[in-house]
Amino acid sequence: MICALLHKSMDQRELSQALGIREKEVAQHLPHIAKSVKAKKLTWQTQPAYCEECAYSFKDRRRLTPPSKCPRCRSSRIRGPWYRILSLDTQTNLH
Repeated sequence: MICALLHKSMDQRELSQALGIREKEVAQHLPHIAKSVKAKKLTWQTQPAYCEECAYSFKDRRRLTPPSKCPRCRSSRIRGPWYRILSLDTQTNLH
């Protein structure tokens, strides 16, 4: 999972398909991966989920799993969140 996230940002569904595991399994692994990344001197990034109906951004959400409904419009058309791991090399190239 770490190798997949080093290459590009992925959401829970994309990770599930890339690794051949269920989305629920991905959700169970995400907190452990986020902790492991810190120990390996890598950076964990999360791009927040958003509502496709009203464009509400879940930027203050701390849970790694996607929300089920939008608090503003109650739509269940939610995209993301996306996860990415940055190595020291990637971080220096971004600045």
